[in-house]
Amino acid sequence: MNVLAVGGTGFVGTALCRELLANDHEVAALSRTPKEADLPSEVELLTGDVREYQSIEPAFAGRDAVVFLPALSPLFKPSGGDEMHFEVHLQGTRNAVRAAEEHDVERFLQLSALGADASGETAYIRAKGQAERVVRDATVTETIIRPSVVFGDGGEFLRFTKLLAPPYLTALPGGGKTRFQPIWLGDLVPMLVESIAAEESSSSEAHAGEAYDIGGPEVLTLAEIARLAHGAENKPVNVYNIPMPLAGLGLKLMDRIPGAPMGADQYRSLQFDNTTVENDIEAFGLEPAELRTLASYLDVDPAVATRTARA
Repeated sequence: MNVLAVGGTGFVGTALCRELLANDHEVAALSRTPKEADLPSEVELLTGDVREYQSIEPAFAGRDAVVFLPALSPLFKPSGGDEMHFEVHLQGTRNAVRAAEEHDVERFLQLSALGADASGETAYIRAKGQAERVVRDATVTETIIRPSVVFGDGGEFLRFTKLLAPPYLTALPGGGKTRFQPIWLGDLVPMLVESIAAEESSSSEAHAGEAYDIGGPEVLTLAEIARLAHGAENKPVNVYNIPMPLAGLGLKLMDRIPGAPMGADQYRSLQFDNTTVENDIEAFGLEPAELRTLASYLDVDPAVATRTARA
């Protein structure tokens, strides 16, 4: 297949392009700054901004499948404010779907987010949910994958965790009890490839029109993740509880500070868990025990990294 990875030079996109090449597919990566990509020479690099239809439309010509990957982080307040989520995730999806329909692309894979909801609590979740509606309403055959937080080399989740929860003594909103279901990049990417470009066409077609909630093999609280992340560096973490209302007040005040890395949306995101009700990895023939844990990735013993949280 000839596959266009929109946002193909980012964290997930780079790994996806390499996996597609390994499976003998033709690959093109479209991004605003493709020259910065760390990709094999076999990958065609194209320049375009998903917010500007004319800049991306030519890249869709002759493609069998498109994967839409652009995503502003929900962990940090985007430059330009929360409205940027709608410009990139929603308008970007509209433009990509329009170009895919214009060029009769057969398959469209949307990398969404766990909990995506057009009426959700945060701008990120709402924009992702509204973008899913756009994909659902398109004439192109779609698959939607909603992962929990993704970790791996070059990822930002562990960096965010260390920033929010420094070692030794750290105060976390709600005592760090928000739950996540982290999935390793190396486990997620083969699922993306199978969704649209499996070796057996019947397997690929089985995913047509489907939406999957995807999580890793275990559910961890933010406090537990912080202990693992710092435990890999032999640093303990003792967590103290910041009551959620107090944390909310502080983060809402940060909204007024130009360039502040977090704000009210990050507070709201910490009020709900990022976990699956049913983990749809079984649709890809996988079981939780086959997936890599965060502790394994960090090469740390969870028992050694664990410290008792203090209220």
